[in-house]
Amino acid sequence: MKKFQTIVATSVVALSASLSFGADCGDVTIAEMNWASASLLANIDKIILTEGYGCNAELVIGDTMPTSTSMVEKGEPDIAPEMWTSAIAEVLERAVADKKIRYAGRSLSEGGEEGFWIPQYMVDEFPEMATIEGVIKHKELFINPENPDTFRFMGCPAGWNCQITTANLFKALELEEAGFELVDPGSGAGLAGSIAKAYEREEAWFGYYWAPTALLGKYVMQKVDFGSGIDAEHFKKCIGNKDCMDPKVTMYPPSDVWTVVGEEFAANAGAPIMEYLNSRSMTNAQTNELLAWIEENQADGEFGAMYFLDNYPTIWKQWVSDDVAKKVMSSL
Repeated sequence: MKKFQTIVATSVVALSASLSFGADCGDVTIAEMNWASASLLANIDKIILTEGYGCNAELVIGDTMPTSTSMVEKGEPDIAPEMWTSAIAEVLERAVADKKIRYAGRSLSEGGEEGFWIPQYMVDEFPEMATIEGVIKHKELFINPENPDTFRFMGCPAGWNCQITTANLFKALELEEAGFELVDPGSGAGLAGSIAKAYEREEAWFGYYWAPTALLGKYVMQKVDFGSGIDAEHFKKCIGNKDCMDPKVTMYPPSDVWTVVGEEFAANAGAPIMEYLNSRSMTNAQTNELLAWIEENQADGEFGAMYFLDNYPTIWKQWVSDDVAKKVMSSL
């Protein structure tokens, strides 16, 4: 009888643990993509799944195309915490239909953000510059030092997908007719550097950028309103197409950014873990702020994750149960 009671007690404890953390959590592979916000999320997931749910979580190197291909063809890794899905939507949708992967929550609750921007201090001085009409009205502020007969618009680096959308919207807005020159910054660092230089000197700047980024966490920028709203269908068919002959004005639609998981992992991980991955999401403003801290402190995704968990409990405790939150806090 005593032996039987011991077995029952052990079974109850095991059942309780499985209900709390997922019966088959075990080993979990998480794709750590090669950009800052994705690395941050991957490390947050690793800590929470390991310390809060008892998983044996491991980070693996990832990037959009190789990670999505591997998840579809091999079922590995188990989790891609930040997948920008717009460019590979058809591939992922087929994989979902074939029950190879599954969407969890939105990594970025508002989606990725793109647009044409100017520094906030310019809008503070000239409020009408929050609109494209206001920017054109004050175009003389954007004299191009390399070609003083034109006004400078900083575009997207050559070879990036955003080079196509930027060029098409530059054409649709008739900025060349207004006297602007579309300038190639040469690289992402060159583009960011041009904003930093202008901001620190409080000089005029007008061009393309995106969020979430450390730069927009450090410098307050105003996205210019085209007054057009968003035509997502035209953006997809024309603005994003290098052969677009007749681009129309539209704001950038938000980019879909999801947490993607393997179907086998989703089926076996247990409801609590999937509830966490479904609810784990941050705004662009929150992410910008964290990325700015990471850059200023020369930290990496691991230290960024620990800083986040230690300093932003009001955000992440909404994603997990009280019991899990206590375990994670104790580990910190």
